[in-house]
Amino acid sequence: MTALNSGDVSWMLTSSALVLIMTPGLAFFYGGLVKRKNIINTIMSSIILMGIASLLWVLIGFTLSFHGDTGGIIGDLKWFGLNFNTMTDVSLPYPNTLCLAIFQMMFAIITPALITGAIAERMKFSTLVIFTTIWSIIVYYPLAHMVWGGGFLFKLGAVDFAGGNVVHISSGVSALVLAILLGKRKHFGKATYHPHNVPFVLLGAALLWFGWFGFNAGSALAANGLAIHAFMTTNTSAAAAMLSWLLIEVIRNGKPTLVGASTGLVIGLVAITPGAGFVPIWAAIIIGGCVSPICYFCISVIKPKFGYDDALDVFGCHGIGGIWGGIATGLFAQKTINPAAAWDGLVFGDAHLFIRQLAAIGITIVIAVAGTLIASGIASFITKGMKVTSKDEDLGLDSSEHGETAYPAFNGMD
Repeated sequence: MTALNSGDVSWMLTSSALVLIMTPGLAFFYGGLVKRKNIINTIMSSIILMGIASLLWVLIGFTLSFHGDTGGIIGDLKWFGLNFNTMTDVSLPYPNTLCLAIFQMMFAIITPALITGAIAERMKFSTLVIFTTIWSIIVYYPLAHMVWGGGFLFKLGAVDFAGGNVVHISSGVSALVLAILLGKRKHFGKATYHPHNVPFVLLGAALLWFGWFGFNAGSALAANGLAIHAFMTTNTSAAAAMLSWLLIEVIRNGKPTLVGASTGLVIGLVAITPGAGFVPIWAAIIIGGCVSPICYFCISVIKPKFGYDDALDVFGCHGIGGIWGGIATGLFAQKTINPAAAWDGLVFGDAHLFIRQLAAIGITIVIAVAGTLIASGIASFITKGMKVTSKDEDLGLDSSEHGETAYPAFNGMD
């Protein structure tokens, strides 16, 4: 048995806990943005995945993602139910195999939770449960295998340090497809939507920022210099993106907002995720500074032009932000920072990695679209339609889907 490195194990377990707290953080972030009559449903849509995705990961997720290789697309079921010696197995070159399983489980929880913001305030809870279960199996596990488990995208030479393709592009694109399939909210385009609890939005964003250090720095898979580097690029990008978003707000509207600050810092974290352990720290300023105008344009111009109801702008933030992050990794990556990148980025004179990053983004989009169409079709068939009734939408999903309210003393109009 190889002796465990207690420092690496300590950091990886701490990082795992940090990534787990991101899901309740996401729940508050999303919950604060919706109407008060839908906050319970919105929060539950994330929290339920802490149960579903955890058990699914233990049973089949980890083995399909990280053991064996079937056509470069998916693993096998040899480790079904974590069927290996959990005390001593070091089959994978990390602190130990179970430690990696714990860390990666937290990613498998939050990724489908990200999708739920796009369909907020109108999807049946039962449909969502079935959809996210199927989506995890046919979209998330194959992508995790292809990028991190030795599959096709890994062999292609594309890099994704902590989940630009696997987490953000997959969930963001899937969110857009699902929102279009589900249809718009009843009064979309007629009524103005306002966040009902802005402090909750900031609370959620703060928990996401806090947890993201585990998300990105933990993806070094050791307590080493690469983890330190990823920690700093993560914070730098978030800071640059937040300030960039606020500057746009001041120029356009004359006033900076707390929702804008929260949104900006989150998309800064999204954008740096694929390159956190590949790009120099100065590049994190550019990556974060540029992601805000890119996402702002998508949300304020492209979304109204096409008229889709991505309720909380999951595609505009995670999809577009993740795509920019993947492209930026192809621009700024350096082999001297992380030799897992076979080539330097385009700005250093080599186009090899950049081309592969574009290919990986395109492949991820195709998988996300196809998987979402399949998963939503099955879920809709089982639950006889995905959308709640018009009456239930008016009543609010907290009451109609869960029989409870977040603010029982509130008697006014929503």
